Amino acid sequence: MFSLKSDRDIRTEKGSADGVPLLILRPKEQKEPGPAVLWIHGGGYILGMKEMVHMSRAVDLVKRFSAMVISPGYRLALRAPYPAAVEDCYKALLYLKEHAAGLGARDDQIMVGGESAGGGLTAALCMMARDRGEVKIAFQMPLYPMLDDRDTPSSRDNHGRVWNTRRNHIGWNLYLRGTDRDLLSPYASPAHQADYSGLPPAYTFVGKGEPFYCETLEYVRLLKEAGVPAKADVYDTDIHAFDMLVPEGEISQKAAARFREEFAWAVELYFAPQS
Repeated sequence: MFSLKSDRDIRTEKGSADGVPLLILRPKEQKEPGPAVLWIHGGGYILGMKEMVHMSRAVDLVKRFSAMVISPGYRLALRAPYPAAVEDCYKALLYLKEHAAGLGARDDQIMVGGESAGGGLTAALCMMARDRGEVKIAFQMPLYPMLDDRDTPSSRDNHGRVWNTRRNHIGWNLYLRGTDRDLLSPYASPAHQADYSGLPPAYTFVGKGEPFYCETLEYVRLLKEAGVPAKADVYDTDIHAFDMLVPEGEISQKAAARFREEFAWAVELYFAPQS
């Protein structure tokens, strides 16, 4: 199954970004600075915890690529609706920029990733960072991201395992309560974005039968139309977050291997020096 405990080859520390609790993961033996990664947990904006990083794809980034990973404990929608989560993640991003070198990472390779709602927050955070101009993000990894508060062909009448239409509506309604859904910011629901230019290169994967299939592929399509390098792999499953929940499965192993390949490619190609 999966574990929320730290890998024995990873050093785990606690931190705080202006009141936002952080978990900081670093390799126990580090020969040279690696990428600096902000990894955002999922849970439909209503569930989850920063410790989920230990069962995520981010573990491979620390062990295989000497990355320094920060996992923020952002406020969930039951406690505070939008914009609490994305603003908390932005505080963590600023912390990452400020402390990357001191934590043994490169500040010209700041990357952001996450699963599900964490993937949605990844996309929103990349848009926010582009617009505010305080942090340059080199690469984004929004895995099976929760991007669109509106029903899509795959999220409408979906009965997939783990996440489905009913749960999706609950998550969005709680996260966006008190907002005007007709005038929604892309920082709240990234699929409302009208300008995809200048966003970081992206890699993602998604299950063919899960709710976020259509919005994931649409996000990649719009990035590519705007001239942003972007790729998506699709797997034949209706299990949301299959790679985390069934890590020993054949497609999970294939997805993990492809993720490592694309990350290795990104480490060679993508840099974003801070101003």
